[in-house]
Amino acid sequence: MGACVLTHTGKVFCGANIENASYSLTICAERVAIFRAVFEGEKGFTAIAIATDSDEFVYPCGACRQVISEFSDNPDVILINKKGETKTVKFKEIFPDAFHLKK
Repeated sequence: MGACVLTHTGKVFCGANIENASYSLTICAERVAIFRAVFEGEKGFTAIAIATDSDEFVYPCGACRQVISEFSDNPDVILINKKGETKTVKFKEIFPDAFHLKK
């Protein structure tokens, strides 16, 4: 699976799943892309595209949804399946009540 984020400044950062024999240490493409952007100083993004080799659309997992919510307000989530079909939803449609620490 692969993912790319489009930042508020117009930059694109991409990532891929990084697998590990210990499944809990695997990291999803969405978080790789977001963390690359954050590492480069970007703090927010307007869209995230998620491509898969499945016939179905694959949505971000719970951990990725939480990370997305902490670095963006309500980006477009663009889902792409292996047939090249796309589906776009707003992030808050799939994660309406994100957890945030009070500061």
